[in-house]
Amino acid sequence: MRAVGYAASPPDGSVEHLADLDLPPPTPTGRDLLIRVEAVSVNPVDTKQRGPVGDPARLPRILGFDAAGTVEAAGEDATLFRPGDAVFYAGAVDRPGSNQEFQLVDERLVARKPSRLDFADAAALPLTAITAWETLFDRFRIQPDLSEKGTLLVIGAAGGVGSIATQLARELTGLTVVGTASRAESRDFALDHGCHHVIDHSQPMAPQIEALGLGPVDYVFGVTRTPDHMADIGLLIRPFGHLCVIDSAEMDLSPIRFKSVSLHFEYMFTRPVFQTADMIEQHRLLAEVSRLVDAGRIRSTRTRTLAPISAETVREAHRMSETGRTLGKTVIAGWPAATPEA
Repeated sequence: MRAVGYAASPPDGSVEHLADLDLPPPTPTGRDLLIRVEAVSVNPVDTKQRGPVGDPARLPRILGFDAAGTVEAAGEDATLFRPGDAVFYAGAVDRPGSNQEFQLVDERLVARKPSRLDFADAAALPLTAITAWETLFDRFRIQPDLSEKGTLLVIGAAGGVGSIATQLARELTGLTVVGTASRAESRDFALDHGCHHVIDHSQPMAPQIEALGLGPVDYVFGVTRTPDHMADIGLLIRPFGHLCVIDSAEMDLSPIRFKSVSLHFEYMFTRPVFQTADMIEQHRLLAEVSRLVDAGRIRSTRTRTLAPISAETVREAHRMSETGRTLGKTVIAGWPAATPEA
């Protein structure tokens, strides 16, 4: 089967070391599904997985998380899907990734693809939707109904995670959704994806929040560069408010300490990595996201499509992601045509 990754450990994290590979397809056992991958999308975490492979047992190393495709076969303990089902998922950080023609994925991390989306649009959603959903409804414990009032600030609202978090919050809660963006095109994108208001995170944010007349913010979701904004967050968040971050860089917590702010970390791979008892919640929440898409309540955040899935296009997508200026998600769809045998 065709794949993109490392046959041998690379000397560094340069994108140029990603290569086209030819590998034998895996065989599903237990609760694994064997999925024929039709489309993948790229997230910032993909780029952070590049580099030397310390454990030779992990070679060949295949990167990638988000994918949509078709179930080819299932392990003996799998009960949720049948061959032929169209599905989408984000996989697990400690297993071979989605940049391969056939991938093994635990069925508890998989849901049926929204029927109104093609594979490319569906592949844009899983990782960001899981991250956003777990932040809003697990970390913040916001109630997914319109009775929930208050203000949510999403720092980095035009990216992949931000643009699905704002949609979910706008559609499922009564919160006032404020996003941040620093360019005209990202501001328009954020407003088009659920924000009531957009402020500029390249300028002091607390005065902009005050100018909106909203009062102190109840929830802050730090999607990007949170450490750079901690002083502002300390000014604009309410006492006993909630801050959730997905970046792990060292932060100065003194701005929020005296307000007794609750700090949450969101890592959507926690459940699969630690095989938690509630791992199937990712299947359930993705199934709910699929239902919301088919009901026309939220939509794919795909903004760019590359083709086919190859080392060249994966490298290009990684470079785009590393600019930090992409809107929504970049998707790579389809595989190169098979070379006829001589």
